[in-house]
Amino acid sequence: MKFRGKTKWALLVCLLMVFSVAAGCGGNSSSDKAKDENVIKLGFLGATTGSVANYGIPGQKGMEMAIEELNAGGGVLGKEVKGIYLDNKGDSSEIALIADKYVNRDKVVAMVGDPCTGLTKIAAEIAQKNKTVIFSAGATGTDVVEIGDYVFRNTLLDTLAVPLVVDWMMNTKGWKSFAVVTSLNNGYSTALTPVFKGEIEKQGGKIVIEESINDEEMDFTAQITNIKKAKPDVLVFTGYYREAALLMSEAKKQGLDINLVGGDGLYGQDLAKLGGKAVEEKVIFYCGFSFSGDGSNPKTEKFVETYRAKYKDEPDMFSAQYYDAVMILAKAMKDTNSTDPSVFKSELAKLKDYPGVSGNTTFRSNREPIKSPVCLITVKDGKLTLLDKIPVNIQ
Repeated sequence: MKFRGKTKWALLVCLLMVFSVAAGCGGNSSSDKAKDENVIKLGFLGATTGSVANYGIPGQKGMEMAIEELNAGGGVLGKEVKGIYLDNKGDSSEIALIADKYVNRDKVVAMVGDPCTGLTKIAAEIAQKNKTVIFSAGATGTDVVEIGDYVFRNTLLDTLAVPLVVDWMMNTKGWKSFAVVTSLNNGYSTALTPVFKGEIEKQGGKIVIEESINDEEMDFTAQITNIKKAKPDVLVFTGYYREAALLMSEAKKQGLDINLVGGDGLYGQDLAKLGGKAVEEKVIFYCGFSFSGDGSNPKTEKFVETYRAKYKDEPDMFSAQYYDAVMILAKAMKDTNSTDPSVFKSELAKLKDYPGVSGNTTFRSNREPIKSPVCLITVKDGKLTLLDKIPVNIQ
């Protein structure tokens, strides 16, 4: 097919424009690559909207704080640390897309988060396949680090905490009979329930009733009615803070005077807002972080003071653990003089008695963390407050 002169010229200009745009968009230019070599990228995993945003929002703030502090001190190995923040909304398909973007498009050296076990597992599979470190700042369930040698976490494990908490309930509080409530559409809850049940039975406690709910339900009248008839000493709930607040509100409505005990899935500032008087000194949960204000941990005191000044808000377990995760990653890179995940992951695995703002962390030979102490938190005067500490015997 032949073209006249003007047509040929127009076609040539168009082709040159296309090639120019393609050259600008396809891959990094040499200057971009040079710039990337001087930047260490970390990808944030967490929800900042949706039903578990109470975990991701403070987590992102803790991560931002750590990165700002590192960069103020000259970065890591002379390189600027950059956080990349995308909201996974607590959705499994969303976190898969984000994790893939981080490792294949953004070329992060590590991902920090997610606090939820099920979501962490999805991202961990992608991280392991692409030889990128993932460091969860909250996943407490089983079969996480088993995914591979690029997978780490710095949270208090349920299998470590639950035996101590059951012992505390039975021997410190004198609660011998238990109601157990599970949220069936919540992987965290369905994994935690058998841990609690096994330990209650092992220590000689009696489970007098089991009930189930689903996340996002609003009416727990039937469940509380049945629990009231069974007359347990205490209610163990293995789900999240929203449903805990609703369960206790219904208990108060029915005149059932009972404590609710659970895991760190109950750790959310909205627990007090949603539950009001119904949760005051009635809900107790375990976690690996608390701020007592007694000066016993200067590092934590400084973190809390800085966080309050920066965000005009109170820090929590998630902000502290995200902060520590970034600092631990930075330490491993400095100690190995490398930003290559295949190199610094081995140094990560050697972590012993790291004095973080969320408590001391040690990795066992299987890369599973030991956190000490176990902190028991309740709600008092509308705020999350330290109730007790249980020391952990680190072997």
